[in-house]
Amino acid sequence: MSLFHRKKEVSLPTERLLPQHIGIIMDGNGRWAKRRGLPRQAGHGYGARVFRTITKYCEKIGIRYVTVYAFSTENWRRPQEEVDAIMNLLRDYLRESLRDFQKENIRTRFIGEREALAPDIRALIEEAESSTAHKTGMVLNIALNYGGRDELVHAMRSLAEEVKAGRLSPEEIDETRISDRLYTAGQPDPDMILRPSGEYRLSNFMIWQAAYSEYVFQDILWPDYRQKDLDAALEEYARRNRRFGGI
Repeated sequence: MSLFHRKKEVSLPTERLLPQHIGIIMDGNGRWAKRRGLPRQAGHGYGARVFRTITKYCEKIGIRYVTVYAFSTENWRRPQEEVDAIMNLLRDYLRESLRDFQKENIRTRFIGEREALAPDIRALIEEAESSTAHKTGMVLNIALNYGGRDELVHAMRSLAEEVKAGRLSPEEIDETRISDRLYTAGQPDPDMILRPSGEYRLSNFMIWQAAYSEYVFQDILWPDYRQKDLDAALEEYARRNRRFGGI
């Protein structure tokens, strides 16, 4: 039984110390498969199962927002066979969420540029979002064809159009206005960015929102990730002293 599930029976961590918003860089699928002599796309299949388990667990223990890095703007450079496999897994997930996730109190949102995605995937995304829009539980942001720099470019262009139209002056542009033009507008910034797989970088993930996030890196490939590993990351977060630039 998880410490975080049985909050009332332990003194640490407490519900107060849980992060509101977690960003997860799901990394290591390809390396996991390679170590087992499997094609890289097999690792993505196992990673997709872990994604479903961990996101449901986050909702159960009281996390309010989870943003997962599913496919970056740079991932198009991978072999076409691997890209196709990832997109097919996305199709399967979307169909499953429309069928089976309805019993979960999770609102699903997709962040990133959608135009490059296949029309059937865009249609499934819209259906998944509309069918969960009424839900009041955890918000699950799936970052798909997403890049932190690309997100900022979109935000700046949007503000520039407002200035060009005379509805906004350059002096009125501040951090709040920029945040309001991001894909995560209206949500709190991530308290914790979690990256398994032994890598120690953001890889263009939520670079604006993560300015004061706590980073937790774990040397575990994503397909091997379990609830106990998330518990360990949350315990590490609970021990941090977040000062936000103060004393």
